[in-house]
Amino acid sequence: MDATPYVTIVLPCYNEQDHVIDEVERICGAMDDSGYTYELVAVDDFSTDETLARLQEAAPRFPNMRIRAFHRNGGSGTVRRIGTQEARGEIVVWTDADMTYPNERIPELVRILEKDPTIDQVVGARTSEEGSHKLLRVPAKWFIRKVAERLAGQKIPDLNSGLRAFRKSVAKPYLRLLPPGFSCVTTITLSFLSNQHDVYYLPIEYSKRAGKSKFSFVSDAYRYILQVLRMVMYFNPLKVLMPPAIWLVCIGLAKGVYDNVKTPFYLASNTIVIFLSGLLIGSLALLADLIVRSRNE
Repeated sequence: MDATPYVTIVLPCYNEQDHVIDEVERICGAMDDSGYTYELVAVDDFSTDETLARLQEAAPRFPNMRIRAFHRNGGSGTVRRIGTQEARGEIVVWTDADMTYPNERIPELVRILEKDPTIDQVVGARTSEEGSHKLLRVPAKWFIRKVAERLAGQKIPDLNSGLRAFRKSVAKPYLRLLPPGFSCVTTITLSFLSNQHDVYYLPIEYSKRAGKSKFSFVSDAYRYILQVLRMVMYFNPLKVLMPPAIWLVCIGLAKGVYDNVKTPFYLASNTIVIFLSGLLIGSLALLADLIVRSRNE
């Protein structure tokens, strides 16, 4: 742990007492065999079970593990943000401690970044959905992903995978944008894509999680949609605001022609409202775009 590691693995842990050590063993075993120098930052997010105690008990067996204990529950996004800010490695890996992701493949993600300097992030793209509320999650996630693809202007095989590796130097400016909840993974994906950083998608298997899911379908799905719109507004507001502005202006003009054909030299009040709404939204879009382009980050 004295030498600067090449890889930092950030592992959020919240009420994972029954399997957290199994996950640590799997990660450390894979990294030990890979030959990469690494540190595993296990962050206990104020668990209400014995997760922290079991990590501390097992710590002597894993010299490359560093335990970070929160004094209040901050959420997975907060864990990943702070873990990344404190990371000593050049490459940062995010994953989960619920046995869903094939963490034995972490060295494979790191190897892709090491061999190709043009790639800035590698995402483990899941080939199946094994989460809770599956019947609701699959169509909802498909819709959110399609909205994100439309706004980001490129295909996104997996928008919110929890397994990913990226260059810390590239991600650093975007860490302050990370929300405290699950949508942090969506945020880091869109941050890279919106700024033309190359993202590579590696197909992975996704297993049924161990323990109880912390995902709330209604509230978390709402946050995902809101975060997609927020991130695209932050980096490219024209894609969000200009289409409805153009449509309203066109509808207003068409309605104005119709009003004058029906009653010469007459414009209905709703025609004026529609047309002016389009102009106002378009002006707001241009102003927002000017602010984005003048930002020095």
